[in-house]
Amino acid sequence: MSIVTVERTVLAKNDEIARQNRSLFASLGTYVINVVSSPGSGKTTLLERTLERLTDRLSIAVVEGDVQTDIDARRLERFRIPTAQIVTNGGCHLEANLVRDAIARLPLSGVKLLVIENVGNLVCPSNYDLGEHDKVVVLSVTEGAEKPLKYPAMFQRASVLVINKIDLLPYVDCRLDELRANALSINPSLKVFEVSATKGNGVDSWCDWLSTKALTP
Repeated sequence: MSIVTVERTVLAKNDEIARQNRSLFASLGTYVINVVSSPGSGKTTLLERTLERLTDRLSIAVVEGDVQTDIDARRLERFRIPTAQIVTNGGCHLEANLVRDAIARLPLSGVKLLVIENVGNLVCPSNYDLGEHDKVVVLSVTEGAEKPLKYPAMFQRASVLVINKIDLLPYVDCRLDELRANALSINPSLKVFEVSATKGNGVDSWCDWLSTKALTP
């Protein structure tokens, strides 16, 4: 019982800071997504393709979360956009207070889109509200069609599913229609995009949607 009490206290504190973050984003007119996935899903590559298409349309900033190193943040340096690195030193997820501290280091005035790239994990990040508008889960076809059934909490709490690496479908044991059906059985409201971040398939549709969300008051 004491463990449950501690967990509830931690989540309640997190949710309060998340509300403060959300209030700040609202005052700035900044649309925020929290991008989550398993390690190796291709979410950083998707972010690179997204920035290639949207930096001319939108003012964008990024918060990068990693267990160790700033490798992913350095991949984004060529875009010359405000970026704040969070290293969790073993922590399996970002929390609202870490995001609060990170965005304090960013010039957010005028930024229309803030992307928070969470730590690679489909379990822990599902429980933590960061103050984002939408949670975006990236799932590669190499992970299998059953992944939404194994990690339902993440898909229940997400607004958007990006199915990545569709160029590899001929080489893996995954049916796209089954993966989509499994995800929608968990959350029928999911907005689904099917993309190949490496080849570019479907990325324009994803970016058009994201741009519309960021520019809609």
